[in-house]
Amino acid sequence: MSYRIKIQDEKNRYELTELAKMFAPAEELEFSDETEEETSEGASAEVFAVPGPEEMDRNAQKRALFSYLAEKTGVVPDWGTLTGVRPGKLFSQLSRRLGSPDNAEEALKKEYFVTDSKIGLLRNTWEVQQRIKCDKSPAACGVYVGIPFCPTRCLYCSFTSNRFKDDAAAKYLKALYKEIAAVSEMMEQRGLYAESIYIGGGTPTSLTDSMFSEIVQSVSGAFLRPKTAEFTVECGRPDTITEAKLKAIKTAGAGRISINPQTMKQHTLELIGRQHTPVQIEEAFALARSCGMECINMDLIAGLPQESPEDFEGSLRKVTELGPENITVHTLAVKRGSRLIEEDSGYSYRQGSTVRHMLEKGSAILKEEGYEPYYLYRQKHMAGNFENVGYCRGNTASLYNMRIMEEDQTIIALGAGGISKVYYPAEDRLERVANVSNYEIYIDRIDEMIKRKEEGL
Repeated sequence: MSYRIKIQDEKNRYELTELAKMFAPAEELEFSDETEEETSEGASAEVFAVPGPEEMDRNAQKRALFSYLAEKTGVVPDWGTLTGVRPGKLFSQLSRRLGSPDNAEEALKKEYFVTDSKIGLLRNTWEVQQRIKCDKSPAACGVYVGIPFCPTRCLYCSFTSNRFKDDAAAKYLKALYKEIAAVSEMMEQRGLYAESIYIGGGTPTSLTDSMFSEIVQSVSGAFLRPKTAEFTVECGRPDTITEAKLKAIKTAGAGRISINPQTMKQHTLELIGRQHTPVQIEEAFALARSCGMECINMDLIAGLPQESPEDFEGSLRKVTELGPENITVHTLAVKRGSRLIEEDSGYSYRQGSTVRHMLEKGSAILKEEGYEPYYLYRQKHMAGNFENVGYCRGNTASLYNMRIMEEDQTIIALGAGGISKVYYPAEDRLERVANVSNYEIYIDRIDEMIKRKEEGL
């Protein structure tokens, strides 16, 4: 079955095509600005013409296309007509503009066709966020430092990541230290400070112990200030975590880490290209606790190849037994650049029902265990077009994660692939200042990356 859609509104073409992709694989969709009579070779395939801007505004156009495709395909996406990655930000905006979260819920249901379950998730997340204290001053920034190296490349990975090699990492860190020093000076001159610091990747702990210790100390010295509320280091794979690295994290003043099993099933770990075992995950967690790590996040992915809802539930229960303060449940996103999409381009469409069961059961288990959702976001090509949700216990929510999704703060990103977003509160808008993604080009053009920030900040 194929669907031919006529879009006359060039301004909204992108959002309309992205919405259509929630209902069917790309090969079953054809977009055109021709009329039915103008189709090639006299084809008589049914064409749905999205009303133009003179007839409908953007949201009405999306509702019309949604209704047509839902009727034709039998697919009814839970997130309705929403195509953006930050539905939580929309809920906050609607709550302010319409005067209450109740009115925001009503708008999401009637104007955006969002289901009751997802509206409830947004409301719960919003309520948790209201308890989190943050500095609304324009001087308060988030600082991200990227380490684009991993031990291996996972089956589903499309991030800026490279196999770790000593000589390449050493050259990269030399350039990164130069950017760190320059940005630290810029922030001092402009009266900015890091409200939150996040060292991510890649897998930062894929560095050698000495390299890792040097980078966390460098970041700490450059950005950690008395007003800094949190400092997070993503440790990622348990087979890269050592006692020396954990002690370096504590010495640098970081209080949060992430250990990311993705699954606790050995077969799946092997299938996706991970070189560690479930036992190593448990050992890494115990080692982190013994080194004084008081706030640990653990990631799981719903929708991994060959996993059933029972497999996912088993992984989640094993993780909750360990007792991390935060658990992030990701929906698998099959993106361009990943090995998985090359092997199976239609994977995400077939996984919708399975992932739904995983997420529903996972949410119930986490609620029973005392976890609450505190941030969420969506990505393109997610299995079932669902979402990623970060859960926390008590007062342990990650300020950095929450604020980057709310887009109400300047985020300064350093390293290859880092995209800084400068926030202008008076206009409620962001300006992007991007570093190049390729780490070798980043090294060669480090002075240009620094100049971009000098101008962009």
